[in-house]
Amino acid sequence: MGSKIKGRDLIKLGFPKTNAVNITIGQINHYLRKVKKSKILTEAKDVLVNPDDFVGDPIWGKVAESLTNPVDVQFQKLRDTRAPFSIFGENEIDDLAKRQLYDALKLPIAEKGALMPDAHGGYGLPIGGVLATKNAVIPYGVGVDIGCRMCLSIYPISSSFFKGRTHQLENHLKNHTKFGMRETHDKKHDHEIFDRVAFSEIPMLRNLRKKAYQQLGTSGGGNHFVEFGEVIITREDNDFGLPIGNYLGLLSHSGSRGLGANIAKHYTRLAQKQCPLPNNVQHLAWLDMDTHDGQEYWLAMNLAGDYAKACHDDIHKRMAKLIGSRPAAKIENHHNFAWKEIHNGQELIVHRKGATPAAKGELGVIPGSMTAPGFIVRGLGNEDSLHSASHGAGRAFSRSKCKQRFTQSEIRKYLQKEGVSLIGGGIDEAPMAYKDINRVMANQTDLVEVLGTFNPKIVRMDKG
Repeated sequence: MGSKIKGRDLIKLGFPKTNAVNITIGQINHYLRKVKKSKILTEAKDVLVNPDDFVGDPIWGKVAESLTNPVDVQFQKLRDTRAPFSIFGENEIDDLAKRQLYDALKLPIAEKGALMPDAHGGYGLPIGGVLATKNAVIPYGVGVDIGCRMCLSIYPISSSFFKGRTHQLENHLKNHTKFGMRETHDKKHDHEIFDRVAFSEIPMLRNLRKKAYQQLGTSGGGNHFVEFGEVIITREDNDFGLPIGNYLGLLSHSGSRGLGANIAKHYTRLAQKQCPLPNNVQHLAWLDMDTHDGQEYWLAMNLAGDYAKACHDDIHKRMAKLIGSRPAAKIENHHNFAWKEIHNGQELIVHRKGATPAAKGELGVIPGSMTAPGFIVRGLGNEDSLHSASHGAGRAFSRSKCKQRFTQSEIRKYLQKEGVSLIGGGIDEAPMAYKDINRVMANQTDLVEVLGTFNPKIVRMDKG
């Protein structure tokens, strides 16, 4: 554009000498850098005169809000008492995770909380933490990897399929799954997710669409994986229509890639500006759901969650084509997300950061490690856990401790003993790094019932 717009230009238009000027300048600098100054000032005048007409507008909505109902920025004190909470498997959980939950429960917006038996320390909420809030969403309560999820395809093929085909299945994973920051598929698949208006209407998402398209059907680093294994169904009343027996299964674990990470970073920064908190809980800054930014984050978060599902759909579609079979059943859900739910008669925002939704009758998958079984479960709708369960076994050793404690040679011997083939994977993801999944499951019999297991056979991860 021509000369840069300054605060005095807006004040000349009649803007009040309030934070509305700073917000308007910020929106212009972020999203209207290439627009002519005269056009911007004309639009700004329209917003000033008729702000109600611009509520919800992707660019000017925040300016309209600053003129009619400005966000009240003030230091937020913690309450002296905690909101009600429950801890499952308390003796298995480290003190850091408990302290982080206790701090979150003192937020003025906190209504109820819970800690799952696989919990350990994280940023903001602990991993395995569940927090219900009133009309507010915490970006770091959702987590950086928005929509991180499990997806299990069960094929109408006996697990005897593995005999004589291990090398073939290894090649499928080696050649047709992509991991980490740089790997993408040569042949890209299109998906309806890229037609979503949020990509064009929410300004900060516009530049992320291309990267999201490039990364579709890929998985992140760390503990993300795609693996073939044996599904053992142990209950006739399993809700997915398969008889008791042993089947071929494909299990994937990943999230929303760069799209979710950028959304988390952007809205956490906005939340921390609008919601100053004591240093020990600054990662728990929230966005009011009645504000422009709160509504925008909610739309962006849901887009990222749907994109994460699209990535898993793409992975499973590729594998199904390679093995020549369609899944007889598919079980999937997020474990890094926030939902609007009714609890005790009121609508709350339920954040699950590393926790599986477990409403009554809801199906889920809780993995163990690459050498331990995962569990296919059905939720029991326990109100004390806010209808939640663990999302895995949980770490017994941090990534840094794994590198000090284990060697690649030890890991290879351990895998060989368990009959598991590993492609990629670093020392920080050693199977010995995780808690005993059977003990974790024993601590949540009030939360879920087990319908079957998934035993990993061929595991593909990032190089580590």
